[in-house]
Amino acid sequence: MQRLFLSITIVFTLCFSFQAQENTVAPKYSNEFLSIGIGADALGLGNAVVANTGNVNSAYWNPAGLTEIDKWLEAGIMHSEYFAGIAKYDYLGIAHSIDDKSTMAFSAIRFGVDDIPNTTQLIDNNGNIDYDRVTTFTAADYAFLFSYARKLKIEGMSLGGSAKVIYRKVGDFANSWGFGIDAGLQYQKSGWKFGAMLRDVTSTFNAWIFNLDQETQEVFLNTGNEIPENGLELTLPRLIIGSYRKIEFGETGIYGAGEIDLDITTDGRRNTLIRSGVASVDPHAGIEVGFRSYVSVRAGLSNMQYVKDFDDTRSLNLQPNLGIGLNIKNFCLDYAFTDIGDISAALYSHVISIRIKLDKPNNAQRD
Repeated sequence: MQRLFLSITIVFTLCFSFQAQENTVAPKYSNEFLSIGIGADALGLGNAVVANTGNVNSAYWNPAGLTEIDKWLEAGIMHSEYFAGIAKYDYLGIAHSIDDKSTMAFSAIRFGVDDIPNTTQLIDNNGNIDYDRVTTFTAADYAFLFSYARKLKIEGMSLGGSAKVIYRKVGDFANSWGFGIDAGLQYQKSGWKFGAMLRDVTSTFNAWIFNLDQETQEVFLNTGNEIPENGLELTLPRLIIGSYRKIEFGETGIYGAGEIDLDITTDGRRNTLIRSGVASVDPHAGIEVGFRSYVSVRAGLSNMQYVKDFDDTRSLNLQPNLGIGLNIKNFCLDYAFTDIGDISAALYSHVISIRIKLDKPNNAQRD
């Protein structure tokens, strides 16, 4: 029992990251770090941006939106922290407008927990507690997206796709490489925008390789834990559809806009507003009020699910989000105040992201 207590940190981390390991598994919430979202502008809108996204962050939300970039280069960065700063989430994106019809982009995402204590070797072979044997490790997930988008011959329609490479690592204990494809479509007509994003089109796979030394394996066996085996983890396709509408209030420069999205997952029953044994539907919505392109105030609702209370009654839980955006020439600063969990737990996060737009540099002319 003592060793079980001492090794709880490493066991919890492995269980959280890998699910039950078989030769090939398709668990719920696989690669869920890619569902958090990027860009404070989108997070403030409750992630309801699939139809309207049109900047460097579109490589993540809907690559078809990359065709809306009208500058030679656009870059975006974001940093946020979750669970009282325990987990760090970082993003970097770069998009290049090839011509007036096509755009390419590269994105990098990291979600990690650093300095996790490894207490599996706290007790030596003689049964003595030796704190010098406690080490630390990092559990981190990385994703690299290579995206391309192009306007189609059909007026108002754009198509885009992203090839993604995923690397996940838990200290020296285990790591995996994964590959997948996302595809997106946008269509504009009569003041409306419609979007569809199909994540993990062909199912994304992660190939796990475990490297547990003999001492760690003995701790697992002595505490009644199974030694994980190498295998494949599949992430099943997810379809996100949305519609967007923007209304101008005369010539005042003031506008109002809103979008409603539906996330449709195919990995079985989830705790979402609409669910079944085959698919689950998670609706989310966002509204925005602004003045021209200079300033905008945002609000969104997401993560709608029923939560069972201690008296077995069920109540609808909503995740509220707020945000504000400032645009000064080619510099965009966005802030979001988001609730990442149960409202009653007050687990709020502050997210700030920056986007910079650059014109094509002119070659100096010689006299």
